[in-house]
Amino acid sequence: MLENHAKLMQFFSSTDEIVGRKKLQKMIYILKKCEIPFEERYQFHFYGPYSEELTLRIEEMCNLGFISETKEEKKNYYQYRYELTDSGRDFLTHYEMDLPPLNVHIEEMNGRSSRFLELVSTMLFFEHLPKEEITEKVFTVKSAQNYTQEDIDEGWKFIEYLRSIH
Repeated sequence: MLENHAKLMQFFSSTDEIVGRKKLQKMIYILKKCEIPFEERYQFHFYGPYSEELTLRIEEMCNLGFISETKEEKKNYYQYRYELTDSGRDFLTHYEMDLPPLNVHIEEMNGRSSRFLELVSTMLFFEHLPKEEITEKVFTVKSAQNYTQEDIDEGWKFIEYLRSIH
């Protein structure tokens, strides 16, 4: 029953913290597109791929005390920080996980901006299309972000690199 929750806790155990709800959504989606077996379903939303299931699971894990969510007030918005708690770590010791090591993937993504991860996840959402069409889609659906061709080229390199990590 809690297998998907445990996978997410394994994700959190591979890092000190994740800063930002958008970043968290994009990181899980990108890992899923790198053949990491996360089960959450995604749909295209204002900021790119979004999973309501993931939002609900995170909320449940916070309510169970397995994940801590810290809300910080910024100038004109709130930012959220997520960390695995000691209770979450204890839960993981009783659970067999079949996930590959995620440390390198997470470290690489955590070092990138939410804006860049939004680009990468959007590119992956449309990866069933030819690359030229993906670029057109990004320029159309993400016009407010003002992505450049260089950003897209960097996104493809990043995707290739993440998929090469074993």
